[in-house]
Amino acid sequence: QVQLVESGGGLVQAGGSLRLSCAASGRTFSWYAMGWFRQAPGKEREFVARISYSGDSKYYADSVKGRFTIFRDNAKNTGYLQMNSLKPEDTAVYYCAADPDVRLLRPGSWGRGTQVTVSS
Repeated sequence: QVQLVESGGGLVQAGGSLRLSCAASGRTFSWYAMGWFRQAPGKEREFVARISYSGDSKYYADSVKGRFTIFRDNAKNTGYLQMNSLKPEDTAVYYCAADPDVRLLRPGSWGRGTQVTVSS
């Protein structure tokens, strides 16, 4: 499996922006689809966005569509999540995930997460 490390989380005011990064190592990154999930306190982990191997196909949860953008740089073995117009309900631990299956139904690789807190 590929190893994943997230970074870029933090505290931001509502309406602000953050960019999360997911650094991959251990395997050829371009062989893996990747995505972002999040888990808020007291809630189950939920899907946020996913991107195909080369980046030409992207899919978003309705709750973030139009505000978040997922992209990747395979030359840098890094994936990203640009988050704009943040809302307090976006507060969660954000996890990067990767898998050879582009659907990311059950990702085999997970990062440890990065906290995003949006204040009102």
